[in-house]
Amino acid sequence: MKNTIFHLAIPCKDVAEAKTYYVDQLGFGQGRMYDDRISINFFGDQVVCHLCPEKVDPIVEMYPRHYGQTFTCEMAFDEFYQRVLESGVALYKALFVRFEGKKEAHKTFFLVDPSNNLLEFKYYFDQSQNF
Repeated sequence: MKNTIFHLAIPCKDVAEAKTYYVDQLGFGQGRMYDDRISINFFGDQVVCHLCPEKVDPIVEMYPRHYGQTFTCEMAFDEFYQRVLESGVALYKALFVRFEGKKEAHKTFFLVDPSNNLLEFKYYFDQSQNF
């Protein structure tokens, strides 16, 4: 039973732009919004975009820093991927299978928000590989 909410704070260069991306385009719930931050309901966890343009990564790189969601239901993963495609949000890296043929094989894709924060979404075919 989940009785906690994970909290992640990330930098953004523009709070209104973060709202447009996460809430209006991707369909996540909006929490509190102030001039310097917005809280996003990210699959039941809390992502807070803090206005901090000087902390935005100038170059987008997948590793080591990214965040996202690991789905435990393949249908939910596929439905979310379709929602992303229909939203018109650009994919940073389109859907592919990573580690194909190995026990840790998983479907994944990456997005990049307007402040160069990378998001990864994935589904492991073998659920024992989630951790």
